[in-house]
Amino acid sequence: MVDTLLSHEPTIRLGIFTGVLVAMALWEIAAPRRPQRYRRWQRWPHNLMIVVVDTLALRLVFPLAAVGAAHVAAEHGWGLFNVLASPGWLAVLVSFVALDMAIYFQHRLFHAVPWCWRLHRMHHADLEFDVTTGLRFHPLEILLSMGIKLAAVMALGAPVLAVLIFEVVLNATSMFNHGNVRLPAWLDRRLRRFVVTPEMHRVHHSIIPRETDSNFGFNLPWWDHLFGTYRAQPSAGHLGMTIGLEAFRNARALRLDRLLLQPFLDDSPRGPSDKTPRV
Repeated sequence: MVDTLLSHEPTIRLGIFTGVLVAMALWEIAAPRRPQRYRRWQRWPHNLMIVVVDTLALRLVFPLAAVGAAHVAAEHGWGLFNVLASPGWLAVLVSFVALDMAIYFQHRLFHAVPWCWRLHRMHHADLEFDVTTGLRFHPLEILLSMGIKLAAVMALGAPVLAVLIFEVVLNATSMFNHGNVRLPAWLDRRLRRFVVTPEMHRVHHSIIPRETDSNFGFNLPWWDHLFGTYRAQPSAGHLGMTIGLEAFRNARALRLDRLLLQPFLDDSPRGPSDKTPRV
């Protein structure tokens, strides 16, 4: 089964990625939550090209990726669940939850450490909030994130199935919770008990720093409640809030070349000179 999963991993991930992206794009057209000032043609080609760059960088630096690392750990008996005798379903469930918590703390780290923020701020500098924002990460951040994920997978001895499920779900929920889609208020209240919704995560993309430094969860919402970083609503409301960062308000900043250069620019008010941790 493991060999089958490994051989079909790219097909599985690409198929689900494409399906979720198309479904969210159609949902945004049919029921948008916020009017958008910037057209899709101004943003989408650049945001999607970042995905291509990120994928190439990952394949070059980490050819095995997280699923491959889980396979290697299993072969060598590395990690918690390769040492402890436990039911397979329990190892999969605990590994999924533990990896999600690791991503939550990684996200907080990327906001708290100035040089990490330099990489991560590209994600926040998007001037709109939609499904492609959930794909817009600097390749250096993606590489650093994968390094942290590999360490977590190895330490846990996470089963291959758990890692594959986690990777697929995390990618899908990132597109979902960045969607510019309208959900009934009653449905959002119920959903955000179990998954990060667009209404919950949109607060995190507010231009107001105290709101940017909240709602760090990408998949499970429980960590924000547990560790005191949950914020229910933006102060200006979802229609009145401003998306993005103060230092990057020019449409030129949406271009691919500017996205790749952004960590090396010095005009952010929260660059490396800001020594105050934001957690």
